[in-house]
Amino acid sequence: MDNKKTPVQTDTIGTSELDAYFSKKMPADEPGGAILIMKGDSIVFSKGYGLADLALNTKIDANTLFNIGSISKTFVANAILMLQDEGKLSVEDNMTLYFPDFKNKEIAEKVKIKHLITHTSGLQDTRETKTDSLFYLTAKDVENWYPTTQAQNLNFEPGTRYDYSNPAYNALALIIEKVSGMKWQKYIADNIFKPSGMKTSTITDGPHPETGVSHGYIKNNGNWLEKDYGEEPTFAAAGNGGVWSSVNELAKYELALQEHKFISASILEDSRTIKPWPNWQDATPPFIGWSWFIDQTTDGFKTVGHTGSQGGFLCNYVTVPEKEITFIILCNTPRDVDGFSDFISEWLIQNNWL
Repeated sequence: MDNKKTPVQTDTIGTSELDAYFSKKMPADEPGGAILIMKGDSIVFSKGYGLADLALNTKIDANTLFNIGSISKTFVANAILMLQDEGKLSVEDNMTLYFPDFKNKEIAEKVKIKHLITHTSGLQDTRETKTDSLFYLTAKDVENWYPTTQAQNLNFEPGTRYDYSNPAYNALALIIEKVSGMKWQKYIADNIFKPSGMKTSTITDGPHPETGVSHGYIKNNGNWLEKDYGEEPTFAAAGNGGVWSSVNELAKYELALQEHKFISASILEDSRTIKPWPNWQDATPPFIGWSWFIDQTTDGFKTVGHTGSQGGFLCNYVTVPEKEITFIILCNTPRDVDGFSDFISEWLIQNNWL
């Protein structure tokens, strides 16, 4: 018997307030976004606003694919945890096992997979994205990771500070390939997308998907300019932000996580628990699990999620596990995602869900 759950659409009193707010914030004739709120396995609100493609006048709906930016990192981290569970790698592995071309071998010995996942590696981002932007318009994971391996020094000792690193996730994607023996995009498609029922989601492997996706935009001097693959350096590198998905399919991803369709309950719990470091020196205490940002609501409930920003795309993915709440915001222009998140949180409180 198949016990797999899929998100159920429900009608909830009070969603008209949400619709009025987002309709005002995202005009119908501009780039906009899609919003989803899920309680348990029931979708209580899921709707798109504005245009996915200005040239074609394509409207955004809840099935429109967006580049989800760094929310992609959660897929990469989950793949690493799955391969660890299979006994094919360990988060304690250092870089010498996977990247023999490190110029400074001492750095390679110090930095471990666990440091890459938690942005605590101390590795220097030495990419010349501004001075060589043409190269980085098409540079994939290998090209974005390589400069990091040639640095002679660390910014700090691994595991002592937080410093957000996109190249670290380019490296993790390459490790998935080395260990699984297949393109990392295929590994995630087969082992995460498929069991989650994410039938239209995809992962960049070079160019922007040609059809079925929204374009990212920014407004400059009153004009909308496209800002995604071909305009934004490092967009072709996918380990750090190459997943394209919709609010409806990300809801399926969250349910698949909760139902342990591809990782166990214990692995999920561990991944969503803040990782402590014995020699921590940063003024800000640790706040990251295995890729997930962990915080709490004003009422003290634990939140788990990830933000995403790339080109014209700006996104947020938030869960409140204790209350079985998930909300997802995907925008194809930099809208007030923090304000949207606050408004949704207040709406949830008013409905006695938080």
